[in-house]
Amino acid sequence: MSTEAAFGDLSQLLSLASAPEALDLTLRHALAALAKVVPYDLAALYELHGDTLVLRVGEGRLASKVRGHTLPLARFPSIRRALTVRQPMVLAQHDHEGDEGDPYDGVLDLPPGHSCMVIPLYGADRALGIITLDSTVCGNYTESTSTLCNVYGQLVSMAMVLARQSAEVETARALLEEQNRVLVDEAGGAEQACRRLEASESPVMKGVVRLAKQVAVTDSYVVIHGETGSGKEVLAQAIHAWSPRHKGPMVKLNCGAIPENLVESELFGHVKGAFTGAVKSRPGRFLAASGGTLFLDEIGDMPLAVQTKLLRTLQEKTVEPVGSDEVVPVDVRVIVASHVDLETAVRDGRFREDLYYRLAVFPIELPPLRERREDILPLAWEHLRELAMRAPHGRGPWIFTEEAKDALKAESWPGNVRQLVNAIERATIVKQAGAIDVGDLGLRLTGRGGRASPAPRSAPPPMPAAPSPSSLAGLRDAEGTVIAQALASCSGKVYGKDGAAALLGLPPTTLQSKMKKLGLR
Repeated sequence: MSTEAAFGDLSQLLSLASAPEALDLTLRHALAALAKVVPYDLAALYELHGDTLVLRVGEGRLASKVRGHTLPLARFPSIRRALTVRQPMVLAQHDHEGDEGDPYDGVLDLPPGHSCMVIPLYGADRALGIITLDSTVCGNYTESTSTLCNVYGQLVSMAMVLARQSAEVETARALLEEQNRVLVDEAGGAEQACRRLEASESPVMKGVVRLAKQVAVTDSYVVIHGETGSGKEVLAQAIHAWSPRHKGPMVKLNCGAIPENLVESELFGHVKGAFTGAVKSRPGRFLAASGGTLFLDEIGDMPLAVQTKLLRTLQEKTVEPVGSDEVVPVDVRVIVASHVDLETAVRDGRFREDLYYRLAVFPIELPPLRERREDILPLAWEHLRELAMRAPHGRGPWIFTEEAKDALKAESWPGNVRQLVNAIERATIVKQAGAIDVGDLGLRLTGRGGRASPAPRSAPPPMPAAPSPSSLAGLRDAEGTVIAQALASCSGKVYGKDGAAALLGLPPTTLQSKMKKLGLR
């Protein structure tokens, strides 16, 4: 076959280089095409990893004998020289008679004086590897053959560069897709978390905020202990927002909410075909959080096998996707949370001791809501305003009666902030608008300022029926009563953070319009 035909075969194969998964097939066909113009018994393509050349593909009748072969550059200065000068090097018998020896000594039984050539592979700024050609026929490859192989090597190098660039583009695309899938710092979420914590009037919470701000400016790991529903994720969001990483992603994973067999894949990612259902590669949460913060909630529920891999990731700052033997560097700040006592879990053998001490650089204890009662009403009002802003037309606004306020402050809230939020949302469901009372919250009051407790489940408040035309006047009266109560509690003030408009979750102009229609001043 002519040289032009052989190069034509290679140029067609280069089109496969845009598919990284097909690169090995491309390289094999490239070496097979070379055999049509340059005789050999072994053509081996090595990829450079650090200072070692690792065999990637081989062709020829001797290829099966060199599988897994490596060439440390420290042992073969002639090969290192070929990579440096970027020119093919024809090796003669005397080149193998010194301390360096033949690259295949002890592996292949090649006769003295056999034909041998090293073809360097390189991109614009880096060495990629080499192709070695060996023939059992004695004699040296000619200068014209060397020139031909130099051009051939450049085309193969181009295929490798294109495949690498395609792989990098695919990795970037997959990483962006993963970040879109798991990012938890929604618009305004971090800002709201900071505002909520800084607005706390509780002395114990002021201490928590002070500790959080101190550790936020570092990259130290943080362990947040607290009861379920106490706001551990809110605190983690605030630490991220106060940190130098605030422009990076904030990613979370609830270790107790994912099936045990999927936790490892969610954390570290997986390659295509790693397990049944892995139809495409996925980077995982660590890579999605690169440059930012990874929040691992309920880490006490993490399987022991995954704990071992997490410890290695924290120590080496690399991840190894499921089904892959390659490691990927990561730059992630880790915050973990747990409602169980991790020290007790260590003693019980449910949590690795070395992982606990690696993570517990800066533990923060988040108090339950019953120990910071100063925050109950502010949190309740804030959530009520948020619900009013999101409510469909015809629902809201709402305010709390004095009895409801007393009940909220007196309740023990074993479910913490989450239970408080659920009680308020329940009230806005059973109450279309107006003043929310104790019964609407699902609580009862044993006396003014007394202890609140859940209302009997046997008699839940009935769901309100849709208003009929005849009841619209009554609804207008109820709306007027709510607005009048809000104005009274704000001393008649409409505008500002402490005004009636803010209390009701309405724009001031909307409130004034309603007041005008209702004849209120």
